[in-house]
Parts: sequence; C-alpha cells; structure tokens
Amino acid sequence: MALLHPAGKADRDDAAAFAGRVARWDAVGPIRLKVDGELVRLWATTPFDTLATRAVHAGLQPSDATVHAGNLLSALAVGSAGDVDPGTVIDAAWRSQLPPQQGWITVDDVPAKVLAELADSGVERAKSAPGPAGGASTALLDSEAITVSGNGMRVVIPMRMLMALSGMGFAPPSPDELVRVSATDAWMRIDARYGAVVRRRHALLPLMF
Repeated sequence: MALLHPAGKADRDDAAAFAGRVARWDAVGPIRLKVDGELVRLWATTPFDTLATRAVHAGLQPSDATVHAGNLLSALAVGSAGDVDPGTVIDAAWRSQLPPQQGWITVDDVPAKVLAELADSGVERAKSAPGPAGGASTALLDSEAITVSGNGMRVVIPMRMLMALSGMGFAPPSPDELVRVSATDAWMRIDARYGAVVRRRHALLPLMF
C-alpha cells in the first residue's frame, strides 16, 4: 500500500492533471511516484517512446511506488482528504530506466510557440500519411524536428519528443514563453511550464549472448 500526501490543493490538482493525461492514453498504464527531496516526482511512459515527468510538493510512503494512472486520477479527483491512496502498487510493471538527477547541461532555450507549431505540423503529416497502425509512422516520429546547440553540445530533437510534449499539455504556445533543452551524454530533456519529456539520445545496444 502507498500513501501520497499533496502539500496543498494546487499540488493535488497538478498531480491529477498529469495522471489524467496519462490515463487518457492508457488507464492501466503505470505512473511511478518517487521522492525527490521535498518533492514527489511523477514519471510515466508515453505512446511516443519517451518519458514524461512532473514534480509536486508532497510526501510519499514508501518513497518509491508505481501505480495505475486511472487509480491515481480517481483518488486525486474524488474527495479532499490529506492522504491519498493511489490504489494497488504495481512496481513490477515499471520497466523503463530513469535518467540521472545530476550532470545535465543547458543547451538552449527555445520559444514554446515554435515547438507547438512543429508538433502541429507533425500531427498534420501523420493524418495525411498515417503509418501501418493508423497513427504516426516510425519514420515520422524519428524524423529530426529541430536541432539546438550550446555549451559545447548539439542535440537533435526527434518529432516524437515534441508530440509527447504537446500530448501531455506541458507547453502552451505562449508567444513569450521559452522551454529549456538540456542534455547529458546519454539523455536529452525538454522542460516546459507544466512538465518535462525525456528520452535517451542513443538507443541502448542489445546484449550479446
């Protein structure tokens, strides 16, 4: 059993908004809750093969637990008790590696409006030329959406990251708002107003037996 204790209504609403976006894709999809100092960071996978994350001020027992998105949403949306029971713990369902907490280098700040327009163009391309499953093709998702450079790093951001950012509602296309692109040697990350999307820069090599 896990217990989540949001610090206030705003944190409760933020966590519910995150869970709601994930549940819209998959109500039984896993959300990992993990203590990060005085915050609890929520992690989820997305249909675009990226991770999505958002942090809220909260307490959590135990300090690391994975639950169903739909159960977490229901628990946050119903009632106003301080402690939230997010439902059955399903730690074994989480199979994605989390990125490191340290070592990130800021590469550039990009207008949110630019990324929103690029994501919209990707959606239109997916509609006009859908993949075999009816959605965006792998070729489209892996296509280069934008490249940013700075602080000695060059990061190629694929369309799938922008679609995940848009799908999670993290970056409203405000004319003046910026989102931050940062990276390590192995990971890249886009931080926007309401959360971040994270992905490995290079695929892991398969194990050889």
